[in-house]
Amino acid sequence: MISETDIKHLGRCIELARTALEVGDEPFGSVLVDEAGAVRAEDHNHVISGDGTRHPEFELARWAAANMTPDERAAATVYTSGEHCPMCAAAHGWVGLGRIVYASSSGQLMGWLEEMGVSAPRVAPLSINEVVPGLPVEGPMPDLSEAVRDLHRRFHQQK
Repeated sequence: MISETDIKHLGRCIELARTALEVGDEPFGSVLVDEAGAVRAEDHNHVISGDGTRHPEFELARWAAANMTPDERAAATVYTSGEHCPMCAAAHGWVGLGRIVYASSSGQLMGWLEEMGVSAPRVAPLSINEVVPGLPVEGPMPDLSEAVRDLHRRFHQQK
């Protein structure tokens, strides 16, 4: 179940997504928290660099593989402003990270993009569990998804 601690970390993800937006990037942000509740790493989108793989969830998976034991990774939680794309879900699964909690879903994002007249991404919006079956996943969070929607609206208005 979702706790106040989960809500706090999701709030930080939204702040990181806002930071990405402020530098002209797509608004996504993520936080990696260990079993003891310590933030081990955080990041936001860096696809503006021209490298479409520079998603924060992918970066956190790489960081975890290099800096955490397999047991630590399995006990960790990744919080993110938007549900992992298939690439990030696969990276999460391959390095053996644990639970994912997200503020807004891929389905919500696809609906928002359609409403704004924005073309769908090149990669199919599969759910995390379609990519990594059985992984504990919680989201979307209705109280937070509107803030994420607003960031995406602002991003596409700037383009």
